[in-house]
Amino acid sequence: MALLEGRGVAKRYGGLEALRGVEFAIEERQLVALIGPNGSGKTTLFQIVSGLVRPTAGEVRFRGVRITGRAPQAIARLGIGRTFQIARPFPDLTVLDNVLVGVTFGRAGRLGPAERRREALGGLELVGLGTKAGALASQLSLGELKRLELALALAARPGLLLLDELTSGLPPRGREEVIAFYARLRERGLTLFAIEHAFRPLLVHADRVLVLDRGELIADGPPAEVMASPRVAEAYLGEEDD
Repeated sequence: MALLEGRGVAKRYGGLEALRGVEFAIEERQLVALIGPNGSGKTTLFQIVSGLVRPTAGEVRFRGVRITGRAPQAIARLGIGRTFQIARPFPDLTVLDNVLVGVTFGRAGRLGPAERRREALGGLELVGLGTKAGALASQLSLGELKRLELALALAARPGLLLLDELTSGLPPRGREEVIAFYARLRERGLTLFAIEHAFRPLLVHADRVLVLDRGELIADGPPAEVMASPRVAEAYLGEEDD
């Protein structure tokens, strides 16, 4: 059974078809890239999976359970975490306290104070921010803020993590460093579904690639196979992978 499955997912905004009957399945412990030109429906699909938007038709299942129509917080409690393009920490709290908030209100919230602190510190170490635990979030660089966003998502102990252009705004080296953490998380048993506009560094680590174009899924397979597809190349004509 697939960890996450989309069955005929469609979304219409008036006369605009943002998604058209998208079918996909993601297995556990995979890093799956979701790519496509601007306006292809990538973020809309993530919004539907996380419960922020309801599809016009179709459904999404997580661990075999239909999650379409559930509230975002209910979906999060089932084990789906998400990051956003713009990091949104509490600037006047320390890095550690930011993650402690996530731990306290996440699925690890029943732990005692000492255990929650260990959980938060472990998450910071995992994303390379262990030495920044006592710094204010407002003092972090953009790259560090992106990693803090990742640690905040991990604080909820998700089984599936949706990564929505987490590396947006970073220079090439910074993108590579953050995406390297994706591979480390997969090695620890997490499943990751990642959108990246500048997707080349992601393809180095991805197990599979899904490609959307004008709301339609036009490719699904190993990175080398997908990127050799003439249809994918045609979809990206005029697009630049910056």
